[in-house]
Amino acid sequence: MSERGDPAEPLLRGDDTDDETILEQAETGLDEDDRLKPAFLSSVLDAVEDGDSEKARDLVSPLHPADIADLLELTPSERRADVAAALGDLVGAEVLSELNDYVRDDLIGALAPEQVAEFAAELDTDDAVAMIEDMEEADQQAVLDALDPEDRAAIQSALSYPEESAGRLMQRDLVAVPQHMTVGQVIDYLRDNGDLTRDFWEIYVVDAMHRPVGYCQLSWILTCPRGIAMADLMKREQTLIPVDMDQEEVALRFQKYALISAAVVDSAGRLVGMITVDDVVHIIAEEAGEDILRLSGAGEGDINQPILMTVRTRLVWLVVNLGTAMIAASVVGLFEHTIERLAMLAALMGIVSGMGGNAGTQTLAVMVRAIATNQVTSSNTLRMIVREFRIAATNGSVLGVLIGIGSYLIYGQLGLSLVFATAILINNMVAGLAGVLIPVTLDRRNIDPAVSSAVFVTMMTDSLGFFTFLGLATIFLT
Repeated sequence: MSERGDPAEPLLRGDDTDDETILEQAETGLDEDDRLKPAFLSSVLDAVEDGDSEKARDLVSPLHPADIADLLELTPSERRADVAAALGDLVGAEVLSELNDYVRDDLIGALAPEQVAEFAAELDTDDAVAMIEDMEEADQQAVLDALDPEDRAAIQSALSYPEESAGRLMQRDLVAVPQHMTVGQVIDYLRDNGDLTRDFWEIYVVDAMHRPVGYCQLSWILTCPRGIAMADLMKREQTLIPVDMDQEEVALRFQKYALISAAVVDSAGRLVGMITVDDVVHIIAEEAGEDILRLSGAGEGDINQPILMTVRTRLVWLVVNLGTAMIAASVVGLFEHTIERLAMLAALMGIVSGMGGNAGTQTLAVMVRAIATNQVTSSNTLRMIVREFRIAATNGSVLGVLIGIGSYLIYGQLGLSLVFATAILINNMVAGLAGVLIPVTLDRRNIDPAVSSAVFVTMMTDSLGFFTFLGLATIFLT
């Protein structure tokens, strides 16, 4: 990725007051948190609206590609194409690779296939695939046809792998050498071969079948005598990534083994690409945010997602929640005569279900994260269940005592206070068990627990909370 431009560059175009003003605005375009200031964004939009593309370019040119991407994302969607057109070649391949998916798709839709192909050819394979994988089939094929045969073959091969797999994530450009070479021969090879990628930290050592047998960090090569054989220098223990491995599992391996890069191999064990840590950082952030949003039923939660798509995603889960709420309401209906005789039950039963829901959400969040990070396995599942049940029972006991005392001070009825406290205790234990058993069961059935668990846990805590409280009240208070 290119470095931030020299802030003094606009002064080379002239020493008049306008250039100095532009320089000052560009230098102060970012706040102390490296976010674009509203005033700077307004200056760029005003310049574009006034037809002064040169001023807009002068303002934006000192920015890093990631900051230019932020500017385009902050621009209202109806003005985004005009801003991109005014900035011209400042909106290059690096900027497109930094853009939010929806914003990038919006801009690419306005470009000719030849332009998209030109951008794709400048990017690493994984970034190029991310740019064109969601295009309509006809548009995607037009872009592929406009690419050079070598780039086209690499991208088509990556597109043949499942979405969110290592094959989609990997880069094809890497450095691999045979194990019989010496350190000196490798250094000469790197210096003399101008076609090699310039962005690498490790060199992979392969056998005659192009299967990785080890790797060497660049620092090892630079600090060893030239006559040392690569077979003697390389580290044979390495983490190999199957080409069809899910990207979430890839991220977990990078995190667990503190990897900078890792070789990707096909079903025959041949080296086909590599994955670098900069790509994995994005995956870790994406997967973590995705699980949190799924727990709430908010879908992708992307603020650039089209409104109708967002409405459809959220409405589905709201309808499901409506159904579970109706189940809880039907439980309340079974005890309408009890509620009529003891009106204060109507005021208190919401507390029982609410406290159980909060306890269940806490347990659920812990379990979903533990499952996502492979901390829950068949060997420790029972221990996790017992642990969370003990926590739920302890919390429920403390809350039950506090609520029992409080309700007695307010209503002065010992029986009601005991029923209230007991219901809180039971529902907290139910919430703890549900928060563990539901996501574990879904995961065992290959269903993403982040998507469905919250609905079932809420239904359990609401329904059983009402049933326990009103049932105990019917038995002991009427």
